[in-house]
This record gives sequence, C-alpha cells and structure tokens, in this order.
Amino acid sequence: MANHSLFFKATRISAAVAICFASNAWAQQTPTEITITDKLPARVSGFGDVPAQELPFSTTTITNATLQDIGARRVSDALHLDASVSDSYNSPAYWDILSVRGFTLDNRYNYRREGMPISAETMIPMDNKERIELLKGTSGIQAGTSAPGGLVNYVVKRAPASAEQPIRNITMSYGQGDNRSVAADLGGRFGEVAEFGYRFNVAHEDLNPYIRNTKGHRDLVALAMDWRLKPGTVIDFEFEQSHREQIGINGYSLLGGVLPAPVDPRVNLTRQSWSMPGVFDAMTGSVRIRQELDSVWRWTTQYGAQRLKTDDRLTYGFGCGAIWDYSQYCADGSFDLYDFRSENERRLTDALQTEIAGKLQLGQLQHELAIGFSRQRQLDRMPPMQSYNYNSTPGSVFTPFNSSASPNYVTPNTNRSEYSTELSIKDRIQLSNTTSVWAGLRNVSYNRSSVQNEHTDQTVLYPYPDLYPNAKQFTGSINVPWIGISTRMMGMMSYASHGQGVEQFVTPNTASFGPNAGTQLGIGRSRQTEFGLRSLPTTNQLEWNAAVFQISRPYAHDLFDGPNYSTRYIDGTQTHQGLDLGATWRNSAWKLGAQTQWLYAKLTDVQLSPENVGSTPLNTPKFVLRGMAEYRYASVSGLRTGLRVSHEGQRNVTEGGSVMLPSWTTLDASAHYDTRVNNIASTWTLAIDNLEDKRYWRESPKQFGHYYLYPGAPRTFRISAEFRM
Repeated sequence: MANHSLFFKATRISAAVAICFASNAWAQQTPTEITITDKLPARVSGFGDVPAQELPFSTTTITNATLQDIGARRVSDALHLDASVSDSYNSPAYWDILSVRGFTLDNRYNYRREGMPISAETMIPMDNKERIELLKGTSGIQAGTSAPGGLVNYVVKRAPASAEQPIRNITMSYGQGDNRSVAADLGGRFGEVAEFGYRFNVAHEDLNPYIRNTKGHRDLVALAMDWRLKPGTVIDFEFEQSHREQIGINGYSLLGGVLPAPVDPRVNLTRQSWSMPGVFDAMTGSVRIRQELDSVWRWTTQYGAQRLKTDDRLTYGFGCGAIWDYSQYCADGSFDLYDFRSENERRLTDALQTEIAGKLQLGQLQHELAIGFSRQRQLDRMPPMQSYNYNSTPGSVFTPFNSSASPNYVTPNTNRSEYSTELSIKDRIQLSNTTSVWAGLRNVSYNRSSVQNEHTDQTVLYPYPDLYPNAKQFTGSINVPWIGISTRMMGMMSYASHGQGVEQFVTPNTASFGPNAGTQLGIGRSRQTEFGLRSLPTTNQLEWNAAVFQISRPYAHDLFDGPNYSTRYIDGTQTHQGLDLGATWRNSAWKLGAQTQWLYAKLTDVQLSPENVGSTPLNTPKFVLRGMAEYRYASVSGLRTGLRVSHEGQRNVTEGGSVMLPSWTTLDASAHYDTRVNNIASTWTLAIDNLEDKRYWRESPKQFGHYYLYPGAPRTFRISAEFRM
C-alpha cells in the first residue's frame, strides 16, 4: 500500500474537487443552441419502452436517489431493500454473494451491465450507477445460462438529455467505522447542436470499517459518452476502471455442533500480522449503436468487454482437525488455520449482441417483436498453483493467537473456457387494449470446458496423480421458452407466466474438492410459474403488488466421500413456493412502505442423502420483511427523516434443522436535509444503522462443506454531504 499515503489521499481528493469546480465554471461559459429531450418511462432493460408495471413477472428497480439515501457501496446494500433478497456467504470484504427467492445467484451468469453479461466475481462500485434492476424468478427470459431466482442488471449513469441541465456534483461521506470517501459526478453536452454528451465519475475511499484490522482503499474512474450522429442514430460508449484492496474477513462456525452466542462483530477473527489484502482490479466497458429504421422499428448492436485481475487472499479457519471434522470448529473454540492465496487470477468476458425490435400488424393483432443474436465468451485463466496450506498453529474463537505464514503454492488451479451463441425472439401480442399475450424462445448453443493445471508434486498433496488434469468438455444446444398473459382491469393488472432457465453446475475451485476442484458437471433446467396482481399508476396514494410463485431446479450438494476430499453431486430436486406482498402509501408528508416474502422450500428425490428429503435448504429464511417510513416536515423546508426495519425469520443451520438460526430484526434511522450553502444546492445526511445495537447472527451458509456463521453489523453512523453546483 505504498501509494496509500497522506500525500496521495490528499491529491485524489483535491483533484476531484478541482475537477468539479473547473467543469462548473466551464459549463457556465459554454453556449447552448438546441435542447434535445430523450425521456423514457420506467422500464426493465431488454423490454424496450414497456413500463415495468405491465410486464408479466416481478421486478424491482432501485434508483440513484435511493442509492444515495442509503449510502450504497455495493449491490447488496441496495438489494437488501427487497424482501426476496438475502445473504448467501456474503463476506463484508469480498464480492457480493446473494440469494433471490431462496436461490443463490451465480456470480458468473446472473449479472448484467447495460444488459450485457459480466462476471460479478469482483467488487463492483456503485458511484457511477444510475439504477439497479432486479428481475425475479427464472432468468432464462433474459439470460441463456443462469441460476434461478433472479437476474441483476447494473445501469450506468449517462449524459444528461439537455445541454441546459449540466451535472456538477461532489459527494463526501464519513462513517460506518472510519471510512472516508469523496466522489465527483460531472455531466453535460457540447457541440454545435449539443450532439455530444458525457458523464464522468471519479471516486476514492479510504476503508477502515467497523471490523478492526481490515483497512484498505478503493478507487474508481468512469466515463460515458454519446454522439447523436444524425436524427435517429446514436452511438454510445462507456467504461469504468476500478481498484479495491482490503484485508479479508473470515466467518465463525458451530462449536462442536452447538450454535454459539452472537459475538462482537468488530473482531476480525483470523487476522494475522502476515495477512495480506485481497486485490480486485476491473476494467469494464461497452459500445452501442442505436439506429431508428422508421417510426416503429429500431436496430441496436452492442459490444461489451470485461477484464478482471484478482489477488484472492484470505487467512481463514476451516474445521476441527483434532477430531477429523471439517464441517465446523472444535467444541473448545479452536479451529484449523489455513493460508489461502491465489495470485493474478484473470477473468475475461466478451459479448456481442444485435437486436431488431418494432411493431407489426398481422390481421387484427398487433405484435411487438424483438429478434436478437448474441455471441459470448468467458475465460478463466488462473495461476498454475494456489496456496491452500494448513498452518500448524490452531486458531481460537476465544483467545488471541499468533502464527506464521505458509505461502507454499502447491495446490493446482483450474482454467475454464466457455463459448455460447444465442438466438432469441420475444413477442407481445396485444389481443385488445387491455390484454396481451407474451411469448419468448431462446436457443443456446454452448461449448464449455475445464482443465486442472498439472500438480508440481502430485505425490505430496494427493496420492492419485492419474486423476489430473481431469479435463472435461460439454457441448450442445438447448431451448429455453417462456410465456405469459396480462390484462388490465379496474386500475390493476393481473398476470400469469411460466418460464424455464438453464443452469451450469461447477465444482468449487478449492482444495477441499481435490482433483475435482473447478470441474464442470453439466447443465440443468429450472422452471418457474408465477401469478400476480399489481396496481397500475394512477393518482391514488396507494401502490401495491402480490405474487405467488413456484421454482424448481436440480439439487447440488457436497459429500465428503473421497480419501481426503469432497465431491459435488447433482442429486434430487429443490422446489421453492412463495408469496410476495408489497405496498407503498404516500401523501404530501408521509411515505410508508413494506414488502414481505413467505417461502416454503423443500428437497425431494435426494438419493445419496435420503435423510434430507423433505427438509428445508440451508440458510433459507422462511419469512422476510422490509419496511420503511419517511416524513417530510412542512415546518422545516427540505428536512425529511426516515426509519427502515429489516426482519429475517428462522433458518436451518444444519440439515434437518437440528440447529436453527434465530430470527432477527434491525432498525435503521436517517435524516436528510436539502438546503443551499453559498447558493449551492446541497443534501446533508445523517444515518444510524442497527439503531438498537443488536448482536445477532446475520446468516448461516454452508460453503465447501463447512458451516459458517456471519455476525450482523453493530450500530454504525454515517454522515454525508452532496453539493450540486
């Protein structure tokens, strides 16, 4: 961290402020001639201008205003506002791992950026994001390969529509420990007729969170531009480059089969003097051409690319070797300590897609068609060896301990290559002014392979050298259909839909899976059926939604059945049935909202572990509630205060529910004040998370055959100021 000095910190912060002031002065001197508006209604990427309220499935859109209000630094901060989202081995200093409707999202397949596939196996900044879109349910509607539950799409900030609306914002924030950040957001238009537009974001944050000994820092530079080449033709391009490094954080575990009392969440359990930070570098961008062919048809072609470089490092606890139990810590609080390092991991994603969309009248029916083609590749190029080494000094939950580093790179890594070609068609058939039938079909042709690197000394770690390199390849094609119907009546919309998805199953790339680590296991098909009702936008103060759904998928689980490693099997079916309810009421002073999810999840047809048949999958809360209340004060112009409540119900820690994680509830309070300082518009925020300073276990994932426990954050404070010049 040589560049993490006071000099460099001051330089980055002063540069951001200087850019903002200089660009503000430049904007005031630049003449404008033509005002061009380009407003579109609230929508979900991939469905054109159709309002989200008219789609035959459940969606959530989290706007930039909300991201600013809650001080979102990662996507989990934003999506936790939705009752269908919970954590799924979501470490505070690692990339987000979340579940939607009880299914863990696949970070390789369930994330999009500007509608293009990306890998979320990195830390993705929020500073340049305009909104986050969540499509709930089987995501085969939008993705050829993805886990069921949902699809997340990042939409980046773009240039303002009008040259008369320049953006000159600077935001400073402090809190949630000793974190300090500064960010600049600049946008405008220029040219003879304002045909060129830009949006520039830069951010820096010194990381020193509430968890002790986890310091780090992050940086972001992002630019988005557009060129209105001629009427009906627009070229967009954008990119972002981010860097983040921070000491990792390990979870707790059961102690001899017993759930321990909640711990002090400020303790970094496995931090040692030699622990090294994880480093996440990312360069992501896209270029898009939009051509209006006539008044009803549009052609769009887009190319997206992503280059990730990661130094994945963690000092972590795993199992109780004293009794050969690698699923939990020892009853006395001791555990085996490991030194994990995988340096210079490279992940490459490229995607090209083209689509033609428009309206077509056939007889008495109007069709809104979209026909698309895409080609995609994802390459994982790992270092030949990783360090996954046992440390002879055991760790302890109760007492401090010291150990020595063990950076011996003797465990093979696995390289993966994936190529796919997709053809898709979507059609909305308007049977009448109020009723539509929706249909879609996606054909996916794939070529996926994995190969494990050759072991430097195969006789040392595993006594089975003939199992390497364990190369596997899968090729084929599959069709993914979906269909729906929607109708408007009496100020509300009812809908029904059924869709399928395709999921790629892969063994985790860890030493605990021996020669099978990182290998691909094939594909499985998921299915979802959903029925829903929701209010339509009116002048009424109340908006509401209700949906029932069922999702089924093949069940993947791990068994410790090798000489000294686990094997992942595809065995049985995992079925989730649920009910989503939500409502928002507002008037001139109040805004009240709540969203809930009831989930009934069961395992069936599990042949290798029949004792799990009928049980609830692990780390899956049966009931989740998110609520909020906000009040605007008429007596103090610009002041509003709010309270958010988050509740997650009981969940299984172990199979069969012999150990259960208790339910928990937290309250977060905030105050926002809009005012002017030296004639500059500003918003000041004071927020307190976990108002009651409760101690609780936030989640209980089973990862790599090990039961983990993550504590919830303590009471934290945050203050921020945004200036709009």
